[in-house]
Amino acid sequence: MNTLISILAGLILLVPSLISVAFITLAERKTMALMQRRVGPNAVGVYGSLQAFADALKLLLKEYIAPTHSNIYLFFIGPMLTLNFALLGYLVVPFGSGMFVSDFSLGIIYMLAVSSLGTYGILLAGWSANSKYAFLGSLRSTAQLISYELILSTIILLVILLAGNLNLITIVESQKVVNFVLPLFPLFLMFFVGSVAETNRPPFDLAEAESELVSGFMTEHSASIFVFFFLAEYASMALLCALNSILFLGGYLSIIPLNLIIDVLNYLFSVDNSILEAIFTNISSSPLNLGFKTVILIVFFFWIRASFPRIRFDQLMSVCWTVFLPLIIAYVVLIPCVIYGLDALPTQIVL
Repeated sequence: MNTLISILAGLILLVPSLISVAFITLAERKTMALMQRRVGPNAVGVYGSLQAFADALKLLLKEYIAPTHSNIYLFFIGPMLTLNFALLGYLVVPFGSGMFVSDFSLGIIYMLAVSSLGTYGILLAGWSANSKYAFLGSLRSTAQLISYELILSTIILLVILLAGNLNLITIVESQKVVNFVLPLFPLFLMFFVGSVAETNRPPFDLAEAESELVSGFMTEHSASIFVFFFLAEYASMALLCALNSILFLGGYLSIIPLNLIIDVLNYLFSVDNSILEAIFTNISSSPLNLGFKTVILIVFFFWIRASFPRIRFDQLMSVCWTVFLPLIIAYVVLIPCVIYGLDALPTQIVL
């Protein structure tokens, strides 16, 4: 019975995640069309709402062609690994108060480990294709992911220092008074830029640079296997946007000060506080809050893609090692000193 419940919980999580990825692709195409004064998808479904499903069906029905001299087993395993590790991170995401698949005490470490393992899928896919374009793309992606993984993990370390716990729910509950984006705003900006680079999104999509490497590590993949890479990219983007929201924007906590609203309504209409608290209790920790914040960050991903040109690979690595890393090392020294000087060391939060 427990096994059946675990399988159902996994399906309840994964199926909406995959469906949301389809609508993220549609939202990106419509958003970029608005920014570029185009119509965008509008033929399949109402206002093009089914275009993503039509594209997926087209790819699934296409004939699959594998390179003759490729390592066929690793060629298939690589995309599957990438998609699996992109979806495994959702297991520890707290969608709302008491709404999660796994309340893992080391959830943030688990999420870092899973996101790092996704690099192996890209490396295997690029190497096994026996193509110089795919191989160079996989090398670029590996170097890029490993470099920016250091930036993200160091910033997460500073967030853990403020929250005093590795559990994602505890990190969210630590922001009931103030979101971490206010004291750590420069780190939030660096974490967001690192998230763009970590997901190989424009303008940091050097592993898929069409003008240089055809399609990078995906050059030889087609049909249904290509769908795995496509889904993995957008699933990772949504996951990292949710992680940004959890670490800096309060996660599922409301961005509106509900206590202030209760006081104002009570003052204006003399309503009983118990009634207002009963109404706003569910709103204050609703999954809609996390969804709204995640969608806003995803729109920023679209806006960055439509606005900035692709940079060179050496510029991307230079920004990481000569700009972000010294700044983060400075914060690693500064923030503990400030916390210790103010005697504000975090304590364990009892939920």
